[in-house]
Amino acid sequence: QVHLVESGGGLVQPGGSLRLSCAASGSIFRISAMRWHRRAPGKERELVASIAGGANPNYADSVKGRFPNSGANAKNTVYLQMNRLNPEDAAVYYCHVDAVSSRGGIYKSYWGQGTQVTVSS
Repeated sequence: QVHLVESGGGLVQPGGSLRLSCAASGSIFRISAMRWHRRAPGKERELVASIAGGANPNYADSVKGRFPNSGANAKNTVYLQMNRLNPEDAAVYYCHVDAVSSRGGIYKSYWGQGTQVTVSS
C-alpha cells in the first residue's frame, strides 16, 4: 500500500506563488509516473502536470510558463511550483502516482487527499 500526503496549499494573492509537495510512503519499489490534477468547483478535473520515467514534465496549456521546474526527488516526493497564480488556478490539487510494491509486481494507481489552493485578494 502506498500513502500520499500533500502539503503546501493555502491562500495566496493574485500574482503570488505556492509550492505544493506530495510525499509518497509505504511499500514502494518503484514509481513510474507522478501527476498533479486539479478540480475547481463546477469544472472537470484537469491534469496539470505529469512526470514519467525521468523525462521532463508535461504541463497543461493553462499553466505552461507559470509552473516551472516541477519534478520529483529521490525521496519519492513530487512537487509543483506554481507562479503568477490567478483566480482561475483556485482548485483542490491532487497528487496521483503509479507505483509498484515489488519487483515484477503490478503497478497500481494512488491518489492523495487533495490540498486546497485559493487565489484571492
